[in-house]
Amino acid sequence: MLIFGWKGASGFSSCSTAEAVTNGVDATGLTAVVTGSSSGIGVETARVLALRGAHVVMAVRNVDAGRSVKEAILKEIPTAKVDVMQLDLSSMASVKKFASEYVSSGLPLNLLINNAGIMMCPYMLSTDKIELQFATNHVGHFLLTHLLLDTMKSTARESNQEGRIIIVSSEGHRLSYKEGIRFDKINNEAEYNNVRAYGQAKLANILHANELARLLKFSLFNQEEGINITANSLHPGVIATNLYRHTGVIATITNAISRFVLKNVQQGAATTCYVALHPKVKGVTGEYFSDSNVYKPNSQAKDEELAKKLWDFSLDLINPFC
Repeated sequence: MLIFGWKGASGFSSCSTAEAVTNGVDATGLTAVVTGSSSGIGVETARVLALRGAHVVMAVRNVDAGRSVKEAILKEIPTAKVDVMQLDLSSMASVKKFASEYVSSGLPLNLLINNAGIMMCPYMLSTDKIELQFATNHVGHFLLTHLLLDTMKSTARESNQEGRIIIVSSEGHRLSYKEGIRFDKINNEAEYNNVRAYGQAKLANILHANELARLLKFSLFNQEEGINITANSLHPGVIATNLYRHTGVIATITNAISRFVLKNVQQGAATTCYVALHPKVKGVTGEYFSDSNVYKPNSQAKDEELAKKLWDFSLDLINPFC
């Protein structure tokens, strides 16, 4: 991460806002799915994409909250194209339903922004009996990406425009368990640590993006040639949002110091919007960004064998819903 206010090679810094990093960008004609866009940085991501002309599909668990956000966006930007669809990433059945409805709608898909997430919650299992942070932050997005990828491929071919998949990770990936991904202990309640489990899920986000980028780059999906889709991950920054609701004392401290040292939501959405829309990111794939600049994750996040193992593990998990 950059020292607060220092600009990196992109010309932007941790102080840059989502509007600033997309200034002058015309996203007219692009369609974007943004998960978790009814709260936090997801709201600002949806708003700025709509401001730049993109058709935004808000994929949200709470439809009423999503509709309220849509109304606020339309009040500010009367010409905005915004739709709201229900999606619960902790349920693979919900993910499959969303993807089926999206494909049936006939909408193109240029940008898939996997933004939704939960943070450091107590031990719980998803409806599919998978530890909740891993299920919501990684498995749900893995399945969503898998089910929408053909639509992205078709859109990229027909529009002759680059498709971009953006996965919101975190510097918290450095806090994962020693082995990185505990493939044989995902649901081990006795050894569960809410911070480590969060780190594991965020590490999985980076590994997912990297392996997806590798497969797309070398045209290994279905032996296809020239797939014009990139995949990148990012750290949005430390932001005072409701992500911290499960962290107790951490939430109290966060709220107390947020106005002095943390990013606001406008700054927190900047890296996502930069990677989604900025011309400088064209052709860039398999990278990790922070403060709207390429940044270096830890060694586990760059481990190609770990990424391949996670890919196969994840495919087995989602297989019944494919």
